Amino acid sequence: MNGIFITASNTEVGKTTVAVEIVRRLSEERKVRVRKPVESDCPIVDGKFTPRDAIALSEACGNSEPLSTVCPYCFELEASAEKASNEAGKKLGLEQLVVACRKNTGDDYVLVEGAGGFYSPIAERVLNADLASALNLPLIVVVRDELGAISQALLTIDAAHKNNLRVACVVLNQVESNTLSNLGALRAYTKVPLVGFSLTALDRFWADIKNLI
Repeated sequence: MNGIFITASNTEVGKTTVAVEIVRRLSEERKVRVRKPVESDCPIVDGKFTPRDAIALSEACGNSEPLSTVCPYCFELEASAEKASNEAGKKLGLEQLVVACRKNTGDDYVLVEGAGGFYSPIAERVLNADLASALNLPLIVVVRDELGAISQALLTIDAAHKNNLRVACVVLNQVESNTLSNLGALRAYTKVPLVGFSLTALDRFWADIKNLI
């Protein structure tokens, strides 16, 4: 499988925002497919689940694939994917998620977005780490640029390496302006490539990350 797995140090760090920008830029140069195999916290609109992250990814690449292919497992409960699926009476396993990620991808470049952090439960006794390992894709790790970001980044990098996964880069997402200088400080503790992300400097972000993925 050719592509990248985008994960995070935690929930609510802007993982989808970063993924959408990567997909949008890549799609200008090549065919890209997106997969968000499972998504929770999906409101029901007109009797149908609305997986907001999957929709944003699909729109970013102009993909004509059915949303049910991009995100086949949708759940209403705002919880981990494991809990949301169990509460809905549908237990998911690793094999189902792997099949969903690989479906109709061929040799195309595929961006797979996990659900939650790297060690968040994504299916029955399955973590995001397990799915990334099964797909054998390099990782983009998104970390919110805030106090504590250095520890979060290093812990996630260490977890990835313990799972024999390559980290293509860590993206520090500056959701709110700050003067912490985490990007420069983190370079002293890891050789993994580091990239800053801000909605006010998207061209700079793409110039820094394009050759890493």
